[in-house]
Amino acid sequence: MEGAGAGPELGVFLTEGIGATLFGLVFLFLWRQSRIVYFGLWAAAWGTQAVALLLGYGMLKSQSVAWLAPYSVFEFAFAIILIAAARAGFAGAVRDWRTVLRLISILPIFAALVFAVGWNSRIEGYYISHALVLCLVYLYNYASLRPGEGIGGHVFRFSLLLLSVAFLVHALVLLYLYRMGSPAQWARYLHFESYYDFALNAVLAFAAMAMWIESQRDRVRVLGTELDAVRRENAANLELDRLTGLLNQAALERRVESGDAFHGVVTVCDMDNFKEVNDRYGHLVGDEILRNIGHLLRSSIRQEDDAFRWGGDEFVILFHNQHAAVARNRMAEIEDRLRDFRVRGFGILPITFSWGTAESEGRPLREVLDEADRSMYALKRTRQA
Repeated sequence: MEGAGAGPELGVFLTEGIGATLFGLVFLFLWRQSRIVYFGLWAAAWGTQAVALLLGYGMLKSQSVAWLAPYSVFEFAFAIILIAAARAGFAGAVRDWRTVLRLISILPIFAALVFAVGWNSRIEGYYISHALVLCLVYLYNYASLRPGEGIGGHVFRFSLLLLSVAFLVHALVLLYLYRMGSPAQWARYLHFESYYDFALNAVLAFAAMAMWIESQRDRVRVLGTELDAVRRENAANLELDRLTGLLNQAALERRVESGDAFHGVVTVCDMDNFKEVNDRYGHLVGDEILRNIGHLLRSSIRQEDDAFRWGGDEFVILFHNQHAAVARNRMAEIEDRLRDFRVRGFGILPITFSWGTAESEGRPLREVLDEADRSMYALKRTRQA
């Protein structure tokens, strides 16, 4: 737009009008895609700016101060909305609407003051004060917006800082030209001001799009990480026996079917009197016994060893890189602890179980497991004899 003493150029007006519409549509698109309040407020701000441009064009075309009051109201609304955006931040909502409402409440007073300033100091005085206001508004947005990690966020904040500096320069240059009293130089400066303001705001809009794309990329990365964690958790749960907390039969079968060589000791153990316990005390007591045996087995072996519930009351333990003597001692300790096994409401309920071991130095796990199973049943037959 042009200053006093010259009519408005249509090219300048179209540049500013197209710019306001374009920037408003960009931020409206970003808001609709992300529902981020910050983008929505910027879209609303550029909407008020478009209305202000129409009123400003009428003001400069008619050279009438009467247009200044409605024009300044929409320009001030533009500043209010940008202040609200700064208070909301990129990732939140407006934290304090009272400040925004207080600013809106003084709009009539502001319009009256601007009209008085325009009446006494002509339209040029308003342009100087308006440039100072926008300088502070853009600086406030720059200071309030948390620095982003991506290049889009850095460019966006840097564009805000450049706009703040640009409007400070506008104010100083306009004040100088106003004191010089040269309408031609005033009009020429406002002509070029419109174009590089458009360029800075274009960089700001594209940076906002880049910032949104980066936020979506980060969100996708976070969702991918969460999905991987859920997949790992589900895979782990598929191998767990719900009652005992040990690895289940399917997990053992996968280890056996893999055909990998096993180094260590395999132990197979089976409770001797579990059917009698179930018949006498019921399945709930039987489940409690199995649950506690599972906890006992897991707490009695090393972190690198594996314990499985093979089925019913039968368990398998893989002692990795261990000697048979050590594994047998560990199983004897577990057997001793089960002799003092306590059941809630029933007191001491001795549990006995038979177990067998087989040591392997690189043999397939299936072969070692079969040997340990035969050893366990041999012991069970000996005890029953």
